[in-house]
Amino acid sequence: MQLVALVVDDSMLIRHTVCRFLEERGFRVESATNGQDAVEALKRVRPDLIVTDMQMPKMGGAELITAVKAQPQTANIPIVIVAGKQSGFEKKEKRANFTIFKDIDIESQLAKALKAVLPDCLTKDQAAGK
Repeated sequence: MQLVALVVDDSMLIRHTVCRFLEERGFRVESATNGQDAVEALKRVRPDLIVTDMQMPKMGGAELITAVKAQPQTANIPIVIVAGKQSGFEKKEKRANFTIFKDIDIESQLAKALKAVLPDCLTKDQAAGK
């Protein structure tokens, strides 16, 4: 069974990097440029993982997480935050399962995040980013 990820970020570069990383590991990836578009995407797709930025136009990551956690059908989806190192979101937002930082090697952090939040769904090579 193919895993599905929803990647939410207003930065095209970050979105592309995360999507490519996940696609290389066998995920089918949906993407959105803000939380509002992600909420709409959740009406048609049920992801196994959500990777979201926190600061976005229209609806930020905190509001998106609130919307996800409020619905029984989405409340248990693992959430990985992508944030700037100086933003402090890793300390403020406790509802996410993992936080990675935009200003540090994103791919190695994503490998660690996948291993932490979806350990049973990845082979060792996939989790290691190989």
